Amino acid sequence: MGRLVYSAITSLDGYVADRDGRFDWSVPDEDVHTAVNELMRPVGTHLYGRRMYEVLVAWETWDVGSEPAAIQEYAALWRGADKVVYSRTLSEPASRRTRIEREFDPATVQHLATSSDADLLVGGPELAGQALHAGLVDDVHLFVSPVVVGGGTAALPDDLRVDLDLGGARRFDNGVVHLHYRVRR
Repeated sequence: MGRLVYSAITSLDGYVADRDGRFDWSVPDEDVHTAVNELMRPVGTHLYGRRMYEVLVAWETWDVGSEPAAIQEYAALWRGADKVVYSRTLSEPASRRTRIEREFDPATVQHLATSSDADLLVGGPELAGQALHAGLVDDVHLFVSPVVVGGGTAALPDDLRVDLDLGGARRFDNGVVHLHYRVRR
């Protein structure tokens, strides 16, 4: 059975993008990228909303041959995973191993997780919020960047209560802190 994992890079004040939609302050260095890759290795399926997918689909065609090893590995992991994109407006996927679903159905996602040998990753705060509200998320991984942006797109929804147990914490030399929480059942 696969676990459903939510992972995000966030500011200290809890935003994945600032008020202008920018997230350039969150670009991971090689050390953080390597940790993200460790998290991604057991993932077989990525679940995305349209906006997150449109950001990440660049990994499909980006020529990473001259990039550091961590970026090359992430591209290979992303390309090797199945993707499910929840969108009412996209008609065709822009990447291989990708299908479009019109609605997020918790029962279907639960079945996908229980029938999978690999983990599933939910990407993007809106879709993750739906999965958290539905009680589907098993693990939350936040990579907290040393910046306060003062508003924008929240990493977690305001109207949510979930009890968590700390699974681990790791500090990186660039000031990022990785927090891993398990959802308490």
